Amino acid sequence: MNSKINSQKLRNETTELLNQKLTDAMMAALKAIHSAASPDSMDEDDLARQRKGQEVLGRLMSPPIGFSWEPFSLGDMPMAWVRPERGHDRGKVILYCHGGGYTSGNLGYARVLAAKMANATGCEVLVFQYRLAPEFPYPAALEDALEAWEYLMHQGWGAKNVILAGDSAGGNLALELTLALKEAGRFLPGRLVLFSPWTDMTASGASYTQREVLDPMLTEQYIRSVRGAYAPGADYSQPQFSPLFADLSGLPPTLIQVGEREILASDSEQLQKALIAAGVPCVLQSWPDMWHVFQMFPLKSAGDAMTAIADFLRQLA
Repeated sequence: MNSKINSQKLRNETTELLNQKLTDAMMAALKAIHSAASPDSMDEDDLARQRKGQEVLGRLMSPPIGFSWEPFSLGDMPMAWVRPERGHDRGKVILYCHGGGYTSGNLGYARVLAAKMANATGCEVLVFQYRLAPEFPYPAALEDALEAWEYLMHQGWGAKNVILAGDSAGGNLALELTLALKEAGRFLPGRLVLFSPWTDMTASGASYTQREVLDPMLTEQYIRSVRGAYAPGADYSQPQFSPLFADLSGLPPTLIQVGEREILASDSEQLQKALIAAGVPCVLQSWPDMWHVFQMFPLKSAGDAMTAIADFLRQLA
């Protein structure tokens, strides 16, 4: 009996060691890609490198197998359906807003998380490639998100059957889309799922300074650069830029996932407090030793996070 216990303990310790080595390797790769892309500059050449760097990142993170990828265009906007090939839930759909600071990101980058969500939840996922700043500043991205929403409505989906998801700036966009629907008196999505959402463009949270040295991906200067490209000279405390400061009452039940090694941690923590204060059911899941949008990566924690999303959606079904 003792030998079996010792063998299992050794296997567990070996697995943890391998996971830690993989995590360390991923962090080193992230730092290298981040440094090479000149992330704090919005110069034309630097911006091109940033967009290329994010495209490379999306290619490095191979999506899971077992799904179909069906690209198409809605007018001039590239979109794609990600459908699980196994039996799946045809009663719910996920509309996914990709991240990238509103200045980068495309369908290739969005494909990784979209496929993971489809695999974990059994839901079809619709992704769209919104227009990017600085070429197309605010409100271009929000207009495109509204167009993607209308597409789903015209396809016959009921708002309550749509799960609206987003990572980073896409989390900001998901919240702003929900708030725009609310302001227009429209029906809202049934659930929000947010990965490391950017909710405070004023960068007032403590984590912007306290965790900058821990964050392998983002810096406060990067945040200031991309917000300036997205909305030059704006008052970033206004709700259309920082949904943290909006009237959040009436929003749907929300799941927030965030890493503890990222400068946007405060954005998630403060959003949860604001949602609960507004009477909105909200779950915040914080992942030790993880970074910004870690769910993209081939890590055990990323798999656990996807499972947690499926559990959240089942509990509130």
